[in-house]
Amino acid sequence: MSSFEMIAAAYERIKPHARRTPLLSSPFLDEIAGRRVWVKAECLQHTGSFKFRGGWAALSKMSEEERARGVITFSSGNHAQGVANAAHKHGVSCVIIMPSDAPSVKIENTRALGAEVVMYDRATEDRNEVEQRENPDGARVFISPYDNDDVISGQGTNGIEIAEQAIEHGIDAAQILVPSGGGGLAAGIALACEKIAPAMKVHTVEPERFDDIKRSLASGQIEKNAQTSGSVCDAILTLCPGEKTFPILQRLAGAGIMVTEEEALRAMILAFERLRVVIEPGGAVSLAAALFHGDELNTDDIIAVATGGNVDAQVFNTALTQYGATS
Repeated sequence: MSSFEMIAAAYERIKPHARRTPLLSSPFLDEIAGRRVWVKAECLQHTGSFKFRGGWAALSKMSEEERARGVITFSSGNHAQGVANAAHKHGVSCVIIMPSDAPSVKIENTRALGAEVVMYDRATEDRNEVEQRENPDGARVFISPYDNDDVISGQGTNGIEIAEQAIEHGIDAAQILVPSGGGGLAAGIALACEKIAPAMKVHTVEPERFDDIKRSLASGQIEKNAQTSGSVCDAILTLCPGEKTFPILQRLAGAGIMVTEEEALRAMILAFERLRVVIEPGGAVSLAAALFHGDELNTDDIIAVATGGNVDAQVFNTALTQYGATS
């Protein structure tokens, strides 16, 4: 079971290798939100997302025997790149199962990092069944994108940095908005903050039609989405919250927030125009919630975790045309 002690240990393993990503702000964004907004720019992390943390935490914890067997996982692209990068640097064979509708930049980058990529149709195929087909004897070690204690602990190192940076910026209390698919990052940050920053409250943020965590938190039981594809926020499309992550979120997180795709794209462009950072749509839902859902927030300071920046150029250019300052 994930714990703060595991997060602290993961932080020591990760610290020499991960970037301490900045906490950014802009008076223009503050004006839109009506409060101070801080963006934890994990889009600037290695491989372009926070998933590097979980990948490194998992690979660095494995025994030599496990590494010799190789690893396998499934991902729409960010976890794929995080695991592929960590596997490459640890000299471990790696297979990644990716949906055919994943952004091409994520597929290309995963292959470039040395992983074998197996494609599947997430609208008609079950990724768990694909994993079993590709790893029938279970020889390769499966690294879940979120339902893995070491992965959750690695993502929780983000919470340690947020707590440290909050002190540096004079932030006494805040709501931390976290883009969420399976809930690994939100669960890890919540565990870290429970121990070292109890005045920080985590809230998951999801896109419309894929708000399974929001509904699960409201009902008290795991709820599933009707579909697993069909949103520009590809990075955070999952069937339901994880069995390991949901109990943590149920105990520590506040109510979930849902944003529209349009709000996510608008936030993505505002981040580019006002902070000069590139955030992918799924990674921008937290900023969208901070900017456009003020009635669901109740603190003077909001910390929006920008989880990734791996957006296809075509998607970005289309959003810039529609929602840019000169559009």
